[in-house]
Amino acid sequence: MKSFDISTFAKYDEREILENIRTSPKGLSLGEAKKRIQEYGHNSIETRSKTNVVFEYLINFTNPLILVLLLVSIISFILEDYVNAIIVLSMVFLSVTLNFIQEYKANKSAEKLKDSVALTSTVIRDNKEQTIKSINIVPGDIIVLNAGDLIPADSRVIEHKDFFINQASLTGEAYPVQKSGEIHKGEVKEVTVLQNIVFAGTNVITGQAKAVVINTGKNTIFGNIAKNLSQKNIDNDFTIGIKHFSNFILKIIIIFVIFIFFVNTFIKNDLLESLTFAIAVAVGMTPEFLPMVMTVTMSKGAVIMAKKGVIVKKLTAIPSFGSMDILCTDKTGTITQDKIELVKYINILGNHSQKVLQMAYINSSLQTGINNPLDEAVKNYRKINIKGIKKIDEIPFDFERKRMSIVIQEKSKYLMITKGSPEDLIKQCKHIEIEGKIKKINKQNLKTFINEYKKLSNEGFRVLAVAVKSLEAKKEAYEKLDEDNLVFLGFTAFLDPVKNKVKETIDALEKIGVEIKVITGDNELVTKKACKDAGIQIKGTILGHEIDKISDKKLGELAENITIFARFSPTQKNRIINALRLQKHVVGYMGDGINDALSIKTADVGISVSNAVDVAKESADFILTHKNLAELKDGVIEGRKIFGNTMKYIMMGLSSNFGNMFSILGAVLFLPFLPMLPIQILLNNFLYDLSQITIPSDNVDVEYLNSPKKWNISSIKKFMVVFGPLSSIFDFITFYILYVSFKNVPSAFQTGWFIESLATQVLVIYIIRTKKIPFIQSTPSKLLIMSTLLIVGIGWIIPYTQINNIFSLYPLPLNIIIPLGFIVIGYLCLVERVKRIFYKRVLI
Repeated sequence: MKSFDISTFAKYDEREILENIRTSPKGLSLGEAKKRIQEYGHNSIETRSKTNVVFEYLINFTNPLILVLLLVSIISFILEDYVNAIIVLSMVFLSVTLNFIQEYKANKSAEKLKDSVALTSTVIRDNKEQTIKSINIVPGDIIVLNAGDLIPADSRVIEHKDFFINQASLTGEAYPVQKSGEIHKGEVKEVTVLQNIVFAGTNVITGQAKAVVINTGKNTIFGNIAKNLSQKNIDNDFTIGIKHFSNFILKIIIIFVIFIFFVNTFIKNDLLESLTFAIAVAVGMTPEFLPMVMTVTMSKGAVIMAKKGVIVKKLTAIPSFGSMDILCTDKTGTITQDKIELVKYINILGNHSQKVLQMAYINSSLQTGINNPLDEAVKNYRKINIKGIKKIDEIPFDFERKRMSIVIQEKSKYLMITKGSPEDLIKQCKHIEIEGKIKKINKQNLKTFINEYKKLSNEGFRVLAVAVKSLEAKKEAYEKLDEDNLVFLGFTAFLDPVKNKVKETIDALEKIGVEIKVITGDNELVTKKACKDAGIQIKGTILGHEIDKISDKKLGELAENITIFARFSPTQKNRIINALRLQKHVVGYMGDGINDALSIKTADVGISVSNAVDVAKESADFILTHKNLAELKDGVIEGRKIFGNTMKYIMMGLSSNFGNMFSILGAVLFLPFLPMLPIQILLNNFLYDLSQITIPSDNVDVEYLNSPKKWNISSIKKFMVVFGPLSSIFDFITFYILYVSFKNVPSAFQTGWFIESLATQVLVIYIIRTKKIPFIQSTPSKLLIMSTLLIVGIGWIIPYTQINNIFSLYPLPLNIIIPLGFIVIGYLCLVERVKRIFYKRVLI
């Protein structure tokens, strides 16, 4: 569908606007409007086409690890190991179902945007005002806007009167924005700051206007956000890591199994036995409990986080919370209180002046124009008795003058009180009041005025000037021309102050390795002030229009050294998030407006708040019950605990399961019989997996929580290469002892390795779960201790029970059990020693 460059129309006068979009002051005819619907489409937000629910569910089974686990369950059924098969299938379907529920909700975010667009609008067609469904508005329509209206399309203002709109949903600005029909002169750096353009999804606060519709539906800024939101979800850092790990595991399994099958077939000349054995090895090597460990760990974390005010919408985002090293946030309501306050009321010398406050209070209390948050801030600052003061007249605010006046009567005296833009108001002043003395304005005090105004502005204050004029007699009506020969009193300075304790929270986040970056639609001066007050160290500042010609690669490098991103549109915000992710950062984004929704979705960790717009909440991974950074620290810590416990399971599998597989490679080359029967491998694997179910409850070292944790497949490979063969060394020692003792009793040999391998691969969790000395410096959870000792005990007792024949296990004499016990202890001691050397050289 054709769209127009709205910034070009900002530079046109009314004649050029009407001419270029082929309309007239009388509006479009009904017939022409119907033609344009065919040409431009309906004025509705485009969302992603719906996919069959069953198909969406089945797509979740394409994950490499899920496919491997499905194969394992099928093999287990073939080998009649029904218990293992059912457990693996349960883990698969639980994991897939949870992911599907989250993904199914994702497309609803774009649908929510439809609720923010006007249902009906007033247009001029065939030279008559008429109300039509907003979906039927087309480019070229002339819309009539009044206070309270929701703007239906991106449009160019051509007529206006005291016209103010709220476009916080797009820019995040707390202040009302005045719009006019004046031609924009100069370069267009950012369309949202154009004073003659209004945008779909924003609303009229006060005044009236007529505007020519330029873009509708998906071609509006609003529509573009919706289009991007309806795209497929982007994988976060943890999900990407899991996929890489799954692919790595799959490759290793295939290589090992094929090698074992062909070597065993060549040596033993028994194809069926070799196939069964190779399949059992594949089952043993697969981390089938990984989805369960992750799901249970993340669900436990979600419950804990909910108690602390963080509602989890997407479980897989919790570990990414722990990996997050950059948090991008908006300013208003996150760092600041989202409440404009009067901070200063000063004269030209910068000294507090009660008269400035009193005059500002009278003006704000008696004016009846736009309901401005600045007036509310003055009235809320302090109650001043104005009884005995009578309002005579009011000169409303307008764009040209940038000021408004109140005329009052106190006893027999009449006074005009004017407030407005300092640079415009000073032009109407002939005198200045300093410390109670009225002086004529000269170059010196004008310079003082300019310096004080610049100082306030550079400090991030929103500044209004206050002036007065004594009137000799009452008039029937006052007009703009009466606003002359004023006496300048001073300035009122406003600010959205930072939240209490936000500085401590930001310090706490930075201490645990999370850098704060502020991305806002507000101006850079206000944002700098807020950041300084919040204790954020500012490395650099950049404006939205400055990144338009920068490549994504260079933008990523630049963004790393910038703290404040001011005057940023939703699309520009999203570019920053993507650029930082390309630099291998795990990025969080916190926001609550429509303008934040796209960035919330793109970030590894999307955060919104309970009172945010629906589309922001739908796009988020987490929702805070209060818009407070303090709640984030708890979420980060919990995410790191979950990441840490997940990595324990992975490292344990690499050091034990793969160690056993290295041992099998040696055994099939030199032993005349299988080192362990397929059913014994499956039992060993089942017991080992059962010992892991309490890992989600394990304690995590405080030191581990002090920095972001990320997937590092390279380090994981190094871990496997070091600790896998280390396990095999002790397996080979076990093989020697068992072969010497039971050369002619294969079942005894197999039983010996069964109990030794079970003990080493289960108990090694005590060593690899921490970088410290186990039990002395770091204690496992009670549940983990109980489950591991119980499983090892069961495995060592089974050969002496009546069910030993089912698994072809042989009761070993004590003179064999004791050496095996020493082998297990020796292995654990050596792993502890090697662990200390390994972690000094490799970062995991």
